[in-house]
Amino acid sequence: MDWMLLILLVVPTVVHGNPTVTVRTGSGPPVGSDQHPNSVPLSEDTQTTTEVREEVMTTGVLNPSHYPARRAATVVQHYLNTCYGSPYRWIFLSKVHSGSAEDVAEMRKYQLELTMQETISNVSGQCSAELLFPRGEGQSAPQVQASCEGLLQSNTTAQEEAFYQQHRASNNMVSGNDIPDSYGLMEPGMKPFWHLGGVASSFIMLRESNESTLYNMAQVANFTQLETEKDQLRFNYHVLLHEMISQEIIHWKLLVTWSPEQGVQVLQTELQPKCHDCEAPPNTTN
Repeated sequence: MDWMLLILLVVPTVVHGNPTVTVRTGSGPPVGSDQHPNSVPLSEDTQTTTEVREEVMTTGVLNPSHYPARRAATVVQHYLNTCYGSPYRWIFLSKVHSGSAEDVAEMRKYQLELTMQETISNVSGQCSAELLFPRGEGQSAPQVQASCEGLLQSNTTAQEEAFYQQHRASNNMVSGNDIPDSYGLMEPGMKPFWHLGGVASSFIMLRESNESTLYNMAQVANFTQLETEKDQLRFNYHVLLHEMISQEIIHWKLLVTWSPEQGVQVLQTELQPKCHDCEAPPNTTN
């Protein structure tokens, strides 16, 4: 029986759909976690059998600490970043409180109650989310609807405007490598570019996510500022994404634009050849 369960786990799930989301301002409880948001807790050895069974039978109430619920919740994280992220706003999953899954027509439906945290300001918000993973051939971003209280209450306007004006008018194009470095460290001046790379990576991670994946950005391998066009700061990014289930490090190159008015946009993406010897860098502080 154990062999049969393990074989079922390797069957891939594909998704279709276009996500939507709404976020409401308000107050939320503090988050008492010192973990870096890039770190996702793995199961203890004593929970292995339970994890395998839940992978196969994910209909009904989900264990909030197990992968099926956390995978779906991380998709919500990525989508919120595509909508609201900036060099000074980066949203991460803090905790899944409850969740359920069911088959609806030809879709897989998840309903979640969770806490999200804006990691730069440490502001938290309580969120309710619904996700649909359509089944069939091909893959596109899952459909997401989310309502959050308090997540966007921090005011980043002054920081974003100062950053924008500084780099829009500068004749010296900024660039950086290995953010963070092999020790998990980065220069303070590189943090907004690290945040921007993480937000831009969410566009890829959202698009590539399905019920069998769990993505986080591991590192900005390098970035280079380009000439400003149409009042948009422009950057070439090379990012390393960590797929937590397979432990694969995946390289992507992105053409990213940003301005306070237009937000983050990813204009071009290019998947790089696999790197079989790559390892995820250590976790960092923001």
